Amino acid sequence: MVNITHKNNTLRRAIATAIVECSLQETIDAVQQKKIPKGDVFEFARAAGLLAVKKTSDVIPDCHPLPVEYTAITYAVEGLQIIITVEVHTIYKTGVEVEAMHGAAITALTIYDMLKPVDKGITISTIRLISKEGGKSGFAQAPPSLRCAVVVCSDMVAQGKKTDTAGKAIIEKLQSFGLETLVYDIIPDDAELIRLKAIALSNDGNDLILFTGGTGVSPRDITPDAIAPLLDKPIPGIMEQARSYGQERMPFAMLSRGVAGFIKNSLVITLPGSPNGVKESMDALFPHVLHVFPVKNGLRHD
Repeated sequence: MVNITHKNNTLRRAIATAIVECSLQETIDAVQQKKIPKGDVFEFARAAGLLAVKKTSDVIPDCHPLPVEYTAITYAVEGLQIIITVEVHTIYKTGVEVEAMHGAAITALTIYDMLKPVDKGITISTIRLISKEGGKSGFAQAPPSLRCAVVVCSDMVAQGKKTDTAGKAIIEKLQSFGLETLVYDIIPDDAELIRLKAIALSNDGNDLILFTGGTGVSPRDITPDAIAPLLDKPIPGIMEQARSYGQERMPFAMLSRGVAGFIKNSLVITLPGSPNGVKESMDALFPHVLHVFPVKNGLRHD
């Protein structure tokens, strides 16, 4: 199966439909009047569809097992057609569109099975996804015109004794969201230099400033201490999300002291210095954190 461990849990919805077409009006009448010999067609089929939604991962090899937290199966009769609609919700790392379509398909097959003794001309058609919501596509994207800056805080990298990997990982992740890094700097672990760099980048009009390195608990880890007093508007939830996400993957994430917030009009985020820590933090925060820019500019997204 596809690796989804890097994804965030979000509310995801999907709606799918299927059509069962009868060949006789008498069949439709019997269904609506509950006179089909095998029983109440709509309720039997609804039960089968609910079971199918929950069992999707058992029969579709590449589907992940997931918590199904809401399913609704409804019917509409139009002429000789029975239109089945299945809506599924979950809060998880992957969507439920296959679950919704599987539920619609099995509901349709159950109706077919119950009606075939009385109508030999029944057909099933148009099993399709109507809509899906959630995941990355469910959140506002920042405009590609955002000015981004990445600053690596490391004595070893600044002295040329190590190669930067964390900063480059941030740049690559930003590129995946269509964001270009206009400033890429490497500076030593020096509180005054970090403060001056943050102020200068904010004064230069950079929208997003990402520092990497120095967020741990050793005496050399000073980046959050340097940045925190500069924040005009701290946003604690940003780093709470990063720590919560990291804690599910490795126990030492709780030791990160990263901070985030605005210096003037610039969103500043301090990230860990390790490649894995940076990757996990970026996965935890993006693209959702980009929602701050339309909100800041008065363009709400509900």
